[in-house]
Formats: sequence, C-alpha cells, structure tokens
Amino acid sequence: MNNHSNRTFHLIKAFNFFVYGAIAVYSTFFALYLQSIGMTTLEIGALMAGGPIVSIIANPLWGYLSDRLRNVRLILIVMLTGSMLIMQLVFLYQSYTIIYASMLFFFFFQMPLFSQSNSLILNSIEGTTHKFGAFRLFGSLGWALMAVAAGPVIGQIGIDNLWMIYTAMMLISLVFAFALPKGEVRGAAPAGKVNYRSMFVNRSFLFFLMIGLVISIPNSMNTTFISLYIRELGGEASLIGWSAFWSSIFEIPVFLLLDRYLKKNSRTMVLCLVVISMLFALRWFLMSGADSAQQIIFIQVLHCLTFGGYYYIGTQLTVLLVPAEFRASGQAVYALTWGGLSGIAAGIIGGWMFEKAGPQSMYQLCGILAAAGIAGFCLLYMQLRRKVYTNQERSIDIG
Repeated sequence: MNNHSNRTFHLIKAFNFFVYGAIAVYSTFFALYLQSIGMTTLEIGALMAGGPIVSIIANPLWGYLSDRLRNVRLILIVMLTGSMLIMQLVFLYQSYTIIYASMLFFFFFQMPLFSQSNSLILNSIEGTTHKFGAFRLFGSLGWALMAVAAGPVIGQIGIDNLWMIYTAMMLISLVFAFALPKGEVRGAAPAGKVNYRSMFVNRSFLFFLMIGLVISIPNSMNTTFISLYIRELGGEASLIGWSAFWSSIFEIPVFLLLDRYLKKNSRTMVLCLVVISMLFALRWFLMSGADSAQQIIFIQVLHCLTFGGYYYIGTQLTVLLVPAEFRASGQAVYALTWGGLSGIAAGIIGGWMFEKAGPQSMYQLCGILAAAGIAGFCLLYMQLRRKVYTNQERSIDIG
C-alpha cells in the first residue's frame, strides 16, 4: 500500500513537470510565432485576451464538473486532449479567422489546467504528511528546463516548427495523466447535494479575489508581452528561453520554504501578500527602466518571489476559505482572477499600450496597479484582525 502511494505521488510530480513544461513552451514562444506570421502587437493582445474571456465560463464549468464527478483525472485528460488537438489547427493554418476561432476553443480546454492539477494535488495529499509545494515545485522545474531547452531548438528548426515541441510535450503529459489518481475529496459530501452559494458567503474570500484581480493584470501583461519586449531590445530566442528559466527555477526553494515556515492562518498569509505586492511594484518599475535584454533576465528572478509566492499563498488561502467539497470550484474561481479576468484587461490594454505608448509605459502602469494591490491587502489584513478581535469579545461575553 505504501509503495503504491509513493508511486502515485511520483506520477503526480512527473505529470506536473511535463504539463507545466508544455505550457511553458507555448506561453514563452507563441507570441513570437504569431508575430512571425504577420500579426501586430495589438492583434496578438486581442487574441490572447480571448482566453480570459472564455475562461470566465471554462474555469467554473470544469471546476463544477470535477466536484460533481469527483474525478479530476478524467477532467485533466479531456482538457489535455482537447487543447492539444485544437492547437494543431492553429499551427496548420495561417488564416486569422481560423486562428482566432480555434484559439477560443483552445482556451476553453487549456485555461483551467493549472487550477485542476492543483485540486488533484490537494485532494491526493489530504490526510498525509505531504506538502503542496513539494509537488508544485516540479511544475516550476518543468517550466524552467523546458523553456530554456526549447530556445536553442527553436533557433535551429525555426519558430514555424514550434508545434513539434509543443505537441511532443503534450503527448507525454497525456501519457502520465492516464496513470494519475482520480483526485476525489476524501469523505466530502457530493457536490450536487450542497448549495454552491455557500462558497461565496465568506466576504474575505470575495475581497481577496477582487484584490487579486488588480495584482494579476500586470502579471498577465508581462506573460503575454515579455518575449516581444526582449526581442525589441535585441534579444534572441535562446535569451527568451533563459528569461523563462530564471523566472521559474527559483520558485522551487520558495515553495519549499513556504511549505516549511508559512503559518496556515489567513492573517499571516494576507500579511505575506502585502510584502509580495510591494515586490511586484518594485519588479514592474524596474522593468519599465530596463534598457537591455540582459537586464530583463536579471529582473525576471523576482518572479520567484512575486508570482511564485502569490500563487502558493493564494492557493492555500483559498483552501482555508472555501469548503472542501468545493475545492476544485474554489481553485477554479481563484484561477479565474489571476489567469482569467485579469487577462482580458492585460491583452487589450497591454497590447494597446505596448504598440502606442511603448513597453516602458505599459510597465509603469503595472507598477501603479501593484501599488493599489498593496493598499487592498492592507485593508484585508485589518478586516481579518477586526474579525478575530470581535470573535474574541463574543467568546468572553458568552463565558
């Protein structure tokens, strides 16, 4: 039994490595591919904004199906298969109409992948001594290594053959997906017997989602346009791969340290998010002042503390604030803020600013939004402190 459990956990780690590696290849180099077939920055931004629009429906729907069927593995297999097959149309045809239409379907399957893989990890390790970060770090490792390895390969075979690397990575991910556990919540009531509105009763959770939306818009802008920024400053495909590598590889010690030292209470987590928002603001203002591709590589190291810390803490905070039977839905709604709603504004506003005002102005706006996030998380921290103080007063009165 113990050997079987260990094998299961190793399979989850391997799956995370390859699925994050596949998405790293896509997200790091896809904007360059679109530029190579003649798309402008504004057109690329509009196209990438379609994903977040679709995810408004896709994230809650896939989360609901995971909770209802109590089989996250099946949902992951369907999403991987759908996104891989549809992406072949995108690479096969250079018609803008076909690309735009296909990408909408692609985003429907691809956008919720990370939130559902998180749910599978959290459900599988519940009741064990395993920590979330020890599994999620394999995603960061896959992202870092595959992005940096793909750079020189693309330099040799050409950006028009990006589909080969992406498809190979997705096929490997799919093989591991079939060996995953179902990922159902142990002992939870079936989702169909509980009122879903109870997930949103917690005002702190809703406030957290709103602040997270503001923080996530700059991150989505950076993800979409950083490769074009590096290219504009004279960087090659291999340098773009190194940018993705340095932004992800140091997430590994961050996840391990958070696993070990982060206190699992909401006030501590929100206080950490205040600090992370400050680092986000610093990162974006540094990006706005960069004058070489090499400088961007060094600034990208801050990604491990900013996005890595925000992603980890936000995932754990959602676990605290959302009932266990709605875990997949809660993670889906959380993912909707940092990868969905934020991406709509990021694609449209970011694309327009990059083209009309320049990338420096776009990153200055990112810094301002991060500063607003600092204020928001400070307010949330005070709200949580008042709630604890009020509860203590009530318990004294009752006593």
